[in-house]
Amino acid sequence: MKISFIGHSCFLVEEGSYSLLFDPFITGNPTATVKVEDLKPTHIFVTHNHGDHKGDALEIAKATGAKVFTTNEIGDEFKNNGIETIAGHIGGKAMTEFGSVKFFQAFHGSGIEGGHACGFIVDIGGKKIYHAGDTGLTKDMELLRREYIHVALLPIGDFYTMGPEDALEAVKMIKPKHVVPMHYSTFPAISQDPEVFKKIVENSTETKVMVLKPGQSIEL
Repeated sequence: MKISFIGHSCFLVEEGSYSLLFDPFITGNPTATVKVEDLKPTHIFVTHNHGDHKGDALEIAKATGAKVFTTNEIGDEFKNNGIETIAGHIGGKAMTEFGSVKFFQAFHGSGIEGGHACGFIVDIGGKKIYHAGDTGLTKDMELLRREYIHVALLPIGDFYTMGPEDALEAVKMIKPKHVVPMHYSTFPAISQDPEVFKKIVENSTETKVMVLKPGQSIEL
């Protein structure tokens, strides 16, 4: 399995014939390392409707035929554009071609009236990846411990989401094997040093932090 950090909260997870693209904010993203037309995912995940997360999802889905996973209200736009859409609700699980996707609560504005922001627990290749989306710290994260998360993709930028200290508490509750920080230093308001986060996590937990610069990848 290969996990590539594209920038901000955008990741590409590749396993076999499947390529999963999360929160494809490319256009207007100063940290993005690819062009929209370079991306050929089989599946797209949209945690919420803010522009720095939904991003270019509709354009990419139209061009590639990728299936889109998002919450119900956000899913209407994709469905109305003829995109195959799995529009779930918090707590629900969808079985997929590559494994499964579970919708997990995220405490953040959804960007659409009546909608919900979410995170995703994706089971693929025998490993579980948790993409938290934008969220503040919540006690509900203790529930993720029973999922045995292999890699947690967590925001650390503060101001709009958890900051490093709260993200550390999230790690203590989730107990993932690995963490990759995201949603930091794209804009001045969320400037953070990920190496500081790495140090405080590894000094107080058994979780390993993998800091990726935009354009870098890891293989698991």
